Amino acid sequence: MAAASAAGTAGIIVVASLLVAGAASVQALREERYPPPPIEEDDSLYVQSGSAARRLAGAYAAVAADLYWIRAIQHYGATKLRLNAAVQRAPEPPPMIAASGDEYTLLYPLLDLTTSLDPRFNIAYRFGAVFLAEPYPSGPGRPDLAIALLEKGLRERPDKWEYMEDIGFVEYWYRHDYRAAAAWFQKASQVPGAPWWLRSLAATTLAQGGDRQSSKVMWEAIRQSAEIAWLRQDAERRLAQLRALDEIDALQRAVDDYTRRAGQPADWAVLVRGRILRGVPIDPAGAPYELQNGHVRLASASPLNPLPTEPAPQPPPS
Repeated sequence: MAAASAAGTAGIIVVASLLVAGAASVQALREERYPPPPIEEDDSLYVQSGSAARRLAGAYAAVAADLYWIRAIQHYGATKLRLNAAVQRAPEPPPMIAASGDEYTLLYPLLDLTTSLDPRFNIAYRFGAVFLAEPYPSGPGRPDLAIALLEKGLRERPDKWEYMEDIGFVEYWYRHDYRAAAAWFQKASQVPGAPWWLRSLAATTLAQGGDRQSSKVMWEAIRQSAEIAWLRQDAERRLAQLRALDEIDALQRAVDDYTRRAGQPADWAVLVRGRILRGVPIDPAGAPYELQNGHVRLASASPLNPLPTEPAPQPPPS
């Protein structure tokens, strides 16, 4: 009797296992043929006034600021990934277009609410300014809003030299207004406790703004002063991009010189056999450079893409 009961139980277990496996297979087949629609980001922002948000949050203003900050990061990150993926899927590199910022429409309002709820939210000011200033498709291309956000932080903390440095950085890197950048670096250098190199950075920017060497000085200063790991890592990436630009220039000269002398286009193998190069050159991120139709460029898969566009140098002030 016990043996029969055990056999019956085992049979039930086997049947149940088969049914579960079958249900899983049916569900997998269903999702493959009829995939669920993608979850769309909620682009609604029901509270847009900072003062109203503070009244509603009451004693929980700091918690609400954290929630809005998380939402700002999610909005920025999801939009950036989607737009960059669309660019990468394009059959040919898309033409440069002016960014309208429509895709990032919630970014500034979310950052404004975050910093209204917590006016000393340092990360929101410094990260948010970079997010806002980044050109399309990596950001809305709104350095004006980046500066407005940092100036809002300065109204709360007038002695925060880092925000002044960041405004100078936005003026330099995104607006290419080197005189304005130098003025902000100079102003930051006068704040008690500010690092000594801000004064020399102001002089270098004013005299040499627009050349690659002054860009290196700028990013090295950002790297050294960054209080946040992400900002330091971003500065290191920018420095690697500038090194890549130097290397591309040197490699292009070698390619052009060989082409002139040999009367035929070069490739990496020819240059290596001719002992002009020791091997296929790699960029600072470790990806091999590409040589197509006589032009040296980053590999499409290089993490340093896209390289920054260098502005035309401005004449020194009279």
